Amino acid sequence: MRTREDLTLLGAKAEIPTDYDPGVLEAFDNAHPDRDYVVTLRCPEFTTLCPITGQPDFATMVINYIPDKRMVESKSLKLYLFSFRNHG
Repeated sequence: MRTREDLTLLGAKAEIPTDYDPGVLEAFDNAHPDRDYVVTLRCPEFTTLCPITGQPDFATMVINYIPDKRMVESKSLKLYLFSFRNHG
């Protein structure tokens, strides 16, 4: 399992993906897997291309989840969502 020290994107300069890339997602061990709590990730800069007009669509995405053993690293999620930017 990855620890925080194993994350490659956190605290580092990262290239913004131009194509859809689920491989950019990273996760780390939940420090409290014995407790249920809600993690809320707010992503106000989600953009993609409209498949009909080709114009950009903008959205705020809110993700709520109760983590088990692993948690999504937020910077990698942001880069993952950016990978949809040129999708239409």
